[in-house]
Amino acid sequence: MSTARPSSGPVSPEPVSPHPPGAPMPPLLTQSWLDLAFLHWAVDPADVAPLLPAGTVPDTFDGATTYVGLVAFRMYRVGVLGLPGIPYLGTFPETNVRLYSVDGRGRRAVVFRSLDASRLVPVVVARAAVRLPYMWSRMDIERSGDTVTYTSGRRWPGPRGARSRIVLRPGDAIAEPTPLEHFLTARWALHTSLLGRTVHLPNVHPRWPLHRAELLECDEDLIAAGGLPAPVGEPMSVLYSPGVPVRFGPQRRGA
Repeated sequence: MSTARPSSGPVSPEPVSPHPPGAPMPPLLTQSWLDLAFLHWAVDPADVAPLLPAGTVPDTFDGATTYVGLVAFRMYRVGVLGLPGIPYLGTFPETNVRLYSVDGRGRRAVVFRSLDASRLVPVVVARAAVRLPYMWSRMDIERSGDTVTYTSGRRWPGPRGARSRIVLRPGDAIAEPTPLEHFLTARWALHTSLLGRTVHLPNVHPRWPLHRAELLECDEDLIAAGGLPAPVGEPMSVLYSPGVPVRFGPQRRGA
């Protein structure tokens, strides 16, 4: 188990663990995340704090720095309430801009600033049902030889045309990720605002199989479109994962 230094929240944050929580959880949603690219840049917590749900603060790795993640992947066969996953509407490319949060009970999570997806129906349903900032975009994931290319161009809602293009070359599997790599990937919940309250939506999946990756190209403005300063320079961390099956449980109040 790896741990990161506590954030400056009301209580000490829970330890960072690459292993999912052991408590049983009824499946609200099931899905698989495949062919993931994790790109992360350091960002000032002061820029992140105003963008987080009430009752949460930026989660920091070193007491001073938090991160913004650009995560591109293939969503595969989303299912509801334990029913089989949907082949077409539940399978699509997705690219997320995410931040890192901790609530008043010390629970670490992610907060999404945007979730670009290529299927309009899931976008509309997610925006209406759980108020997640899904965006309808033209997207593609292409593998050519030893490289993977992720492209995204936003259609609706605005800012129309926000885009990303990521090209990376996955390397060898990581035997033991660093504490920072665990901090950025071992996240077992999301925080979001719903009906005026902050909720905590837990998830479980197997431990991430991670590979370090060579970033060949990154052209994006999704992070700035999400209300953050545009990244300067190369990302601090570039990782690839072939993916995991995932279950989300019922929503919980965040504080």
